Amino acid sequence: MAKHKKIKKNIKRNFFEILIILLAFLIINNQDKIKNLFNQNNNQNQNAYINTNNDLLKVHYLDVGQGDSIFIELPNNETMLIDAAESYQSENIINYLKNLNYQKIDYVIGTHPHTDHIGGLKDIINTFEIGKIYMPKVVSTTKTYESLLMAIKDKNLKINTAKAGTSIIDTDALKINILAPNNSTYTELNNYSVVTKITYGTTKFLFMGDAEKLSENEIKEDVTADVIKIGHHGSNTSSSIDFIKKVNAKYGIISVGLNNKYNLPKEEIITNWENSGTKIYLTSINGTITASSDGTNIKIESEK
Repeated sequence: MAKHKKIKKNIKRNFFEILIILLAFLIINNQDKIKNLFNQNNNQNQNAYINTNNDLLKVHYLDVGQGDSIFIELPNNETMLIDAAESYQSENIINYLKNLNYQKIDYVIGTHPHTDHIGGLKDIINTFEIGKIYMPKVVSTTKTYESLLMAIKDKNLKINTAKAGTSIIDTDALKINILAPNNSTYTELNNYSVVTKITYGTTKFLFMGDAEKLSENEIKEDVTADVIKIGHHGSNTSSSIDFIKKVNAKYGIISVGLNNKYNLPKEEIITNWENSGTKIYLTSINGTITASSDGTNIKIESEK
């Protein structure tokens, strides 16, 4: 009886030894496949690591001189870029995004074909993996615009027409909607600007591009916002008194270059927003500004 138990014990031990040897053999002969599997999973989650801990919406109003560029980390672990300033700023924007460990931009919005908004988009598209591109249906003959179109074509991407009523994301917690342009023809290129509203929980963010008073007046949807990227760098062609009252923002961001030749922002515009209870931040003074939302509360931080 003892002999049989010993035999069973040896068989069991030999079985496990053989099993371990087989597993080791499989691992050694499939190292590349296992490595690729882990690399694939890491690549899929590269854009996820920043927000997964706290589900924040984080908006970076980049200090790009006289121009606009806004990078947005969405709480669903996707990303959005609204404009990319002048072409000479593209390297700064690229480095900023890479320092955040991003290799993909899920949504790119070119608000309108002025170089201080789309100048750096060509380099952005050539550098990062791009999901969807949204631009208004308007043609420009500038070399900057033509080179942007070529970059889009070379990457086999297509342009989604940005117009009022377009929904980019529509979930219970997160909504991204385009509020303008509302018409197909304007005499002023600024009024083709894509106006975007992001709603996360109870917090709201509005991005005006260079939309002027005409476009502001055409918007029929709710424009109330906690944070607004004020239109046209604080020019008096935008921000009508009526519009300021409708937005009723707590914070206003103006993207503008220090001592710019346009003398922007206009003092009267800052005064009108402040009189409405809006706290104003300028990239020319405050540097890059970030606004973070957990869906209920908003925190504003500035570089300077």
